[in-house]
Amino acid sequence: MKNYGKCYIDGQWVEPITSRPFELINPATEKVFATVALAGTEDVDRAAKAARRAFNSFSRTTKEERIDLLQAIVAAFSAREADVADAITAELGAPRSNRGMTGAAMDSFKQAIATLKDYEFETREGVNIIRREPIGVCGLITAWNWPAQLIATKLSMAIAAGCTSIVKPSEFTPITAIVMAEILHEAGVPAGVFNLVVGDGPTVGNAICKHPDIDLVTFTGSTRAGILVAEAAAPSVKRVAQELGGKSANIVLPDADLEAAARWNVVRAFTNTGQSCHAPTRILVHKEQRDELLRLLQQEVAKVRVGDPQDPSTTMGPVVNKAQFERVQKYVQIGIDEGAKLVCGGVGRPNGLEQGYYVKPTVFSDVSPAMTIAQEEIFGPVLAVMTYATEAEAIEIANGTVYGLGGYVFTRDPQRGYAVAAQLRAGRVFLNGAPSNTAAPMGGYKQSGNGREMGVFGLEEYLEVKAMMGFSESAAT
Repeated sequence: MKNYGKCYIDGQWVEPITSRPFELINPATEKVFATVALAGTEDVDRAAKAARRAFNSFSRTTKEERIDLLQAIVAAFSAREADVADAITAELGAPRSNRGMTGAAMDSFKQAIATLKDYEFETREGVNIIRREPIGVCGLITAWNWPAQLIATKLSMAIAAGCTSIVKPSEFTPITAIVMAEILHEAGVPAGVFNLVVGDGPTVGNAICKHPDIDLVTFTGSTRAGILVAEAAAPSVKRVAQELGGKSANIVLPDADLEAAARWNVVRAFTNTGQSCHAPTRILVHKEQRDELLRLLQQEVAKVRVGDPQDPSTTMGPVVNKAQFERVQKYVQIGIDEGAKLVCGGVGRPNGLEQGYYVKPTVFSDVSPAMTIAQEEIFGPVLAVMTYATEAEAIEIANGTVYGLGGYVFTRDPQRGYAVAAQLRAGRVFLNGAPSNTAAPMGGYKQSGNGREMGVFGLEEYLEVKAMMGFSESAAT
């Protein structure tokens, strides 16, 4: 059994000042396969000091130098992409057949290069010079559900901006982060520009939020945890950017291709075993088309292959751990108890899978907007089918939660789809299953967070704005 016992600080692998062991459990087998050392507050302080020292020089690097560094990271990542994928499968249970997680991480670094090439850090607006400068030392706190992409999305833009960083991955998926740290070292990232401190939220995460030498905290995770992050960061008045929970709705308009809508919704909602904050977990269909859509959904769910993530035929693996398994089971039972109709799936493991944190792909119908499964984020493969009578009612239902992360519309009429999308209070809205892209800003309304990631808006989260007055154009050259 392998033990991962070190932090990566100031360009070196070092023993934590304080630590405690934490067992990593393979969600497909429920067996311990490795241990990791969870660091403490003193290690955050050591990393913050290293990042502050490195910031003095890294913040003055040219755009071209940072582009070269990001290109070196892409090359190093490409050479070790299989290692990253193996780590994700072992600790998260993501099927080997799904290599989208590593591709998404690679795309984040590539997007940072593309964004940086076209970005002007200094502009003249009237009589003023407006400069955008790196904000400083950044604390990057990431969730377990997309362990490579979440780090890459944040870190790529921090580097592009000229910032230095301390990364705290989830303690449930630290090996992916450790492999990525090795990649960054191999790529020649200067000492102190990137630091990795593995730990839990109450200790390391809290210390990052409170540390006076950290200028920005960016967090991806649950809304509950996001509130704690904001509270901890408030006394030091540091910037906080958050991408939190979601309860995204897919509005299927009466003229839509129902078969395409059902097929896409099952694939997207159950990707990563439903452990995605953008998952379209509510599908809204006109009341006259309910039965047909349910038939099509059952047909598509039957194609899902739940099983060993090492098996190339598997399309859906287990959830990440026992706590998440029990959470999903609880919500499925709540749905039954509150009167929703179980179309397929239900409580318990799928037939033939007695070991591992496997859950049944589940679809409920007759779900009312007030039901728990229509309001709360489940973070598992559980889909709620809801009906509407009018377009206005569909929009009202879609907007009727505390979340506002993603929105989806299916229709054959793009103008009608646009009119509906414009009324959805969500950070991203997709038409007819359009693919995501890393140039589009990602973030949420309401309790789905604040700030944006990806593209130009993602870069600017890591920048401060300085107005300079009375300087001639020649002085700025």
